[in-house]
Amino acid sequence: MTEQVPNEPSTQAPATPTSPALTSPEGGRDPRAALTALRAEIAKAVVGQDAAVTGLVVALLCGGHVLLEGVPGVAKTLLIRTLSTALSLETKRIQFTPDLMPGDVTGSLVYDARTAEFSFQPGPVFTNLLLADEINRTPPKTQSSLLEAMEERQVTMDGTPRRLPVPFLVAATQNPVEYEGTYPLPEAQLDRFLLKLVLPLPDRDQEFQVLSRHAAGFDPRDLAAAGVRPVAGPADVAAAQARIAKLTVSPEVLAYIVDICRATRQSPSLSIGVSPRGATALLNTSRAWAWLAGRDYVTPDDVKALALPTLRHRVQLRAEAEMEGVTADTVIQAVLAQTPAPR
Repeated sequence: MTEQVPNEPSTQAPATPTSPALTSPEGGRDPRAALTALRAEIAKAVVGQDAAVTGLVVALLCGGHVLLEGVPGVAKTLLIRTLSTALSLETKRIQFTPDLMPGDVTGSLVYDARTAEFSFQPGPVFTNLLLADEINRTPPKTQSSLLEAMEERQVTMDGTPRRLPVPFLVAATQNPVEYEGTYPLPEAQLDRFLLKLVLPLPDRDQEFQVLSRHAAGFDPRDLAAAGVRPVAGPADVAAAQARIAKLTVSPEVLAYIVDICRATRQSPSLSIGVSPRGATALLNTSRAWAWLAGRDYVTPDDVKALALPTLRHRVQLRAEAEMEGVTADTVIQAVLAQTPAPR
């Protein structure tokens, strides 16, 4: 799937102030303004993909992880690299291949002949932003090495848990067209991703902008030359998370989220519907979305805006529905249309 779906975040993106104030009414730096400024900064290197940018910010605010799906060449890797630069976060990249071992991800115990002892050598997972490139090209054994890190924010080696840095976000990419030599992610791991973002092909004007930038000398490997600079950091993320936790969610909106998720379990097109974990994820992403929009309460429209990217990877289609061309997105859209929203 490469189309932009109606409920993807970019269609209802919070307005970006032209000159955001960097101080809050209470004094000090305003985390909303800092995180809103990310869009303008990322746009210096990445054309379009507003939905993916907003989704990554939402995931960061929720402390969740993101699965990016798109054909080769739609700037998945460049987007993550630019985000890490604009956020001033430590970033590491793993190119997932069939011969990658779990220890190549989490780290391993190494014998030191001088001390006659084993010492732990941390793997690339010990970072703030981990780019798991083409995650579905490695076998399930290596894929599962990320499960504890994604869920518990720690890595256990030889019975000793080791905490990961804060914040910690896994941004994994996968290609939807090249299935040869790939290993589909199991449902348990898909459920660990807060959002699944589909990056569409650019329209004609956007593709023209991409070529114009390259013709003018743009080098995607040199973000500093493109003018990308840090505009936010871990302190802004922590401050934003504290404010999001105070957002009001009415019982009516909570019931609306429950009704949406329960309706997926009753859909004749699905063999597996959204679990309670998925309902909690939709609540969290809706709160972050509302805060980015400048509100201290959640509306049904916030829930609708985040339903597709939050739920599309948490359902499983029946074989007969797939044969008829039904997709997870069309099922969720039908559920949203049929579930009454509170007024």
